[in-house]
Amino acid sequence: MKKKWIITLGIVITIILVLGVKFYMDEKKLDEEMIKVVYSDEAKEVFEERLANLDPKAFTKEGVIQSYEIDKESIERNPMGGVNVTLIINKDSELNVTYTLGKFDGNLDGGGASISKELTEKLGLVGGSK
Repeated sequence: MKKKWIITLGIVITIILVLGVKFYMDEKKLDEEMIKVVYSDEAKEVFEERLANLDPKAFTKEGVIQSYEIDKESIERNPMGGVNVTLIINKDSELNVTYTLGKFDGNLDGGGASISKELTEKLGLVGGSK
């Protein structure tokens, strides 16, 4: 009886470990895919277009937004679909924009955006408009 119990326990533990490894590998694959999408040329076009919408003079000497970089630690799956990613503006972590990237009609596009208070003030945005 005791031997049967040990065998059953061993089988249960093995099943739990196999499922755990499978879920871990699926999650890792999904993370790699999200990173690949966020660093793609298509995403770069979306980011630059969206930033130019915020600052029409972006990436010029007159613009507030001179450069951006992706905060790799911010990349995460959005529970409503898509990928959340934060862009650090001008290498200043206080100046940032968080976008939700997703596929719309087969094309990558930015969904919602959250602009930091500091960047909002620098851009002269009030209540979501200039």
